[in-house]
Amino acid sequence: MQVVSPEHIFSLQPDGLEAAALELFRYQYRENDIYRAYTDALHINPAGVKSILEIPYLPIQFFKTHRVACGDFEPELIFESSGTTQTVNSKHLVKDAAVYTQSFMTAFEQFYGPVKDYVVVGLLPSYLERQHSSLVRMVQEMAVRSGREESGFYLYEHDKLFHQLQALEARQQKVLLIGVTFGLLDFAEKYTMQLQHTIVMETGGMKGRREEWTREEVHAFLKERLGVKEVHAEYGMTELLSQAYSKGHGFFETPAWMKILLRDENDPFQLTAGKGAGVMNVIDLANIYSCAFIATEDIGKIHADGRFEVLGRLDNSALRGCSLMVS
Repeated sequence: MQVVSPEHIFSLQPDGLEAAALELFRYQYRENDIYRAYTDALHINPAGVKSILEIPYLPIQFFKTHRVACGDFEPELIFESSGTTQTVNSKHLVKDAAVYTQSFMTAFEQFYGPVKDYVVVGLLPSYLERQHSSLVRMVQEMAVRSGREESGFYLYEHDKLFHQLQALEARQQKVLLIGVTFGLLDFAEKYTMQLQHTIVMETGGMKGRREEWTREEVHAFLKERLGVKEVHAEYGMTELLSQAYSKGHGFFETPAWMKILLRDENDPFQLTAGKGAGVMNVIDLANIYSCAFIATEDIGKIHADGRFEVLGRLDNSALRGCSLMVS
């Protein structure tokens, strides 16, 4: 049976997602031991699955406890989530690094145009201190592909970053400043700017580094201090190979090979492709060789135009089907 190929996935039209997802589901049921065991435990017959609403979504915690992979292979990359020495981190085994590169490049350029038009600046201090960050890999590759000597990472060199951005603004050079939330806030507390040619994109993440702010508070502060009309955002995670993007107000759009569905808080097997709020399930067809169907712990809302918001995370009790905690 022909596996859905990267060429097919990254050229999908939105109306082609369901057929591709069903084909990939059957492949992953055969080839991924833990996904097959999970599907069998739910007494789901793959032959009877005719809709993306009927596909079983693997709880994201399995990436912490099991090898989530199709077949036996030596991964070209291993992405690992952040955490403390006391926590068990998720591990995503990436069979083909080129698939990840094709995924993030195709999606970014779909929403923002050619990466070669930008100077790509990463303000990702906490991520740079880790070895296996998918976000660092993405920004690093985009910086290289921009072909511009000013592209690269800044750890805590805020003064250097300030002067670099000033020089790029004076040239009217398009810039992508992508940063972890606390890093952008730390920078904006020290400097005020009027960034007319720079996209400021936050990737989330406070991780106890600062007092928790709401998204609205973060964006209002960054807009005031950095002089941008909107704060953009990226939604991705260790267990995915694709990203969704927001050009403002926290409303995210997905590329055609990625889709968000919602499940009921109290019944994790009750899915809806409709509007409203719930716990997010993600289809990421770029996850060809791991699992493309993941039940996350994020709470989301889907709007009438298909865009989605991320409202918060499940708390520990919610993992047992109890209350939600929305930040």
